[in-house]
Amino acid sequence: MPELTEKISGLVETVVRPLIEFEDDFEISAFEESGNTIVVELRVNEADAGKVIGRQGRIIKAVRTIARAAASQENAHVEVELID
Repeated sequence: MPELTEKISGLVETVVRPLIEFEDDFEISAFEESGNTIVVELRVNEADAGKVIGRQGRIIKAVRTIARAAASQENAHVEVELID
């Protein structure tokens, strides 16, 4: 499952990176939790957090949906978290 973790992490990065302005502050980490759960953590600059979240959380919700759809092919579950 490490390859799936890398694949999901790369997918999330591909979607989020164009949204942010301060690329030096952008960090992404992914790890496997118990069972078939992959956790992807995003760290962005404070100024970029609103862009990643979007109005009423629409952008981050869409990112989560895309990641979960990609992982569902492998019967895995994905959690995408924005860390302050």
